[in-house]
Amino acid sequence: MSVILLGFEPGTLDEKYVQRIREIAPEMQLLVTNDRAEIEAALDEIEIAVRRLPRELIASAPRLRWFQQWGAGADWLLRYPEVREKDFVLTNTSGLHAIPISEHILAMMLAMGRRLHYAVRAQSRRTWERPATTDLFELAGKTMLLLGVGAIGERTAQLASALGMRVWGIRRNPALSVAGVEAMYGPDRLLELLPQADFVVVILPLTEETQGMIGERELRAMRPTAYIINVGRGGVIQEQALIRALQEGWIAGAGLDVFAEEPLPADSPLWDMENVVLTAHYAGLTPHYDARAMEIFLDNLERYVSGKPLRNVVDKRLGY
Repeated sequence: MSVILLGFEPGTLDEKYVQRIREIAPEMQLLVTNDRAEIEAALDEIEIAVRRLPRELIASAPRLRWFQQWGAGADWLLRYPEVREKDFVLTNTSGLHAIPISEHILAMMLAMGRRLHYAVRAQSRRTWERPATTDLFELAGKTMLLLGVGAIGERTAQLASALGMRVWGIRRNPALSVAGVEAMYGPDRLLELLPQADFVVVILPLTEETQGMIGERELRAMRPTAYIINVGRGGVIQEQALIRALQEGWIAGAGLDVFAEEPLPADSPLWDMENVVLTAHYAGLTPHYDARAMEIFLDNLERYVSGKPLRNVVDKRLGY
């Protein structure tokens, strides 16, 4: 009998979801576990895997036809070329993160505009520090350049536009317009647009094309009053070039949720930089995460059993 692997700790998955899965796919056996030994024991029978399937086991799962991963990023495929070649469908939870990550981006921008990152440090020292008026700024009237305009970029653009910001976007296909984005451009226009932006917001996946996309040349092209925010993947920005840019004042500051190495090493200069707002890769977290991801999976499961195309299919060659 074909198996659906539900990669959850036993007892943590709401029974209503288990019942719904049984109703949609009554002919399939359910295995609820994230224990590697149990997964390996059932590997020959797993047809569908959800949430957790050890990546090094995927290539040797003979009956695997579909893996619903629980995150959006599929840059892990770069480390598993044999998985990229395997004949199965990989889907992600793209779109689920639009609300929390867009709000995280907004929080970082507001913190910078009101110098909250400086205020928090002053509070920890019990010192009364008021910034100069010229050290503050309003988001209204500023220009945001979005690198990557999917669901997260679209909602970010809508929020930024509501605050009176001008929003430009860079995406692979600039012919696709998005609400809230005043103008859309292709990646070939990046160097031309960087000097005109007050905020450069990176929401790109890590692929062979985007690896190291932002380096010294791009950072030097930015305004010295501009900020860069990265909620995509750390490897998109060349970290040593970014550190130098922040130390030498090529740019005003950065909001960083992702890094080349995670956790960020304790000896990284980024920890001590006053012009950096740093969070531990949690921009996409929300109390509603599992419920929203499960709705994506259940919809896809209905599509799967009825032979319809699945949502959020990842191009394993491109990595998104």
